[in-house]
Amino acid sequence: MSGEAKIARTRAKRRSENGSSRKTSENKSRPNLDCDTSDLVLWRSPWRVVKYSTLETGHYLLECCTTLAQHRITCLAASVIIGSLVALHHLPGSHQEQLAVIEKYVLMCSWWIGLGILSSVGLGTGLHTFLLYLGPHIAAVTMAAYECQSVDFPEPPYPDDIVCPDTQTGVTIWSIISKVRVEAFCWGAGTAIGELPPYFMARAARLSGAEPGEEEQEFLELQEKLKNPETMTTLEKWKYRVQWAVQKVGFMGILLCASIPNPLFDLAGITCGHFLVPFWTFFGATLIGKAVIKMHIQKLFVILAFNESLLESSIALIKQIPVLGVKLEAPIRSVLAQQKEKLHKKAGAADAAAGPQGNILSAIFEKFVMAMVLYFVVSIVHSLAQSYHKRITKKEKD
Repeated sequence: MSGEAKIARTRAKRRSENGSSRKTSENKSRPNLDCDTSDLVLWRSPWRVVKYSTLETGHYLLECCTTLAQHRITCLAASVIIGSLVALHHLPGSHQEQLAVIEKYVLMCSWWIGLGILSSVGLGTGLHTFLLYLGPHIAAVTMAAYECQSVDFPEPPYPDDIVCPDTQTGVTIWSIISKVRVEAFCWGAGTAIGELPPYFMARAARLSGAEPGEEEQEFLELQEKLKNPETMTTLEKWKYRVQWAVQKVGFMGILLCASIPNPLFDLAGITCGHFLVPFWTFFGATLIGKAVIKMHIQKLFVILAFNESLLESSIALIKQIPVLGVKLEAPIRSVLAQQKEKLHKKAGAADAAAGPQGNILSAIFEKFVMAMVLYFVVSIVHSLAQSYHKRITKKEKD
C-alpha cells in the first residue's frame, strides 16, 4: 500500500506541475491586464500605450460604423445634402459671390464651435481654447476699438487682421460686446455640445441596466457616501451641491450651474442622464447658460481688463516687480506701441510694423499653444489606452 500511495503522490505532483506550467505559458502569451491604469502612460509603457490606444480607436470606429449602418436612411439623406452643396459650390453662376460670403461665415462659426467642443469634451482633459484663442481675440478687438475709436473694422482683413477704419464713430463697452458676440456665442455653444457625452453615457447605462462606466461609478459612490455625510471631503460636498441643484431645481438648477465657471459640470450631465432628465431640458439650459449668460460675463471681464487705463495700471504693477520689473516694462510698452502702429497701417502693409520684441513674444505664444495642444493629444492617447485596458480586464473577469 505504501508503494502504491507513493506512486499516486508522484503522479499527482507531475499533474500539478504540468498544470502550473501550462498556466504560466498562457499567462506569458496573454497581455498583462493586472497592472494599474495609472501605469499606462507614455513615459512608463510607451509601446503598450500606443498599442492599446490604437486598438481602442479601432473599437470606437467599428462601433461608429455599426451605428451608421443602423441609420441608413439618415446617412443617405446627409450624403445627398452634402453632395448637393458640393455641386452648388463648383457650379459656376451669379450665386458664387453670395455663396462665398455664406461659406466664410459658416466656416468661421464652425471654427469657434469646434474650439468650444475641444474646451469641454470629456476625453481626460479639455484644451483651454478660451485662454488660447477666444480670450486673445476679444482682447485684440478691445484694444483696437479703444485705439481706433471705432469697431467698424474693414472686412477683409477682419477678422483675420484688424486695421483702423478711416472714420471714428466712438466706442462703448456694449459696442465691443456686440462686435464679438457671434464668435463668443459659437464658442459657448461648442462647450455646451461638449457636455453631452457624460449625459448620453449615463442615460444609456440607466436605460440598458449595463455596468456603469468610470464617471457613472463615481456618481454612484457619491450616493453611497451621502449615507455618512460627516465622512465626505470638501470636494465631495460641492459635488453633492451641484447634484442637488440639478436634481431638485431642474431647469433653473442646470441653468445656474452652466452660467458660472464650474469644473464640476460633468457631474450635472451625469446626474441628468441618470435621472432621465429630458434631453432638451438639459441641453437647452446648458446652451443658454454657457453660450449666453456665461459668455457675456467672460466677455465683459476681458473687455474691462484690456481697456487703456487698466493696461497702464497693469504695466505700473509689473514695473514694481523686483529685478525683472524694469526689464519687462520696456518690451511690453514696445509691443503695445507696435500693435497700435499696426492698427493704423493699411491692410497690405499691416505686417510691416512687427518688430523683434513682437516676434519674440509671438514665437513664445506659438510654442505655448503647441505645448498645450501636445498635452491635449497625449491625454487623449492615455485615456484611450486606459479605456481599452478597463474594457478588456472586465471582459476577462466576466
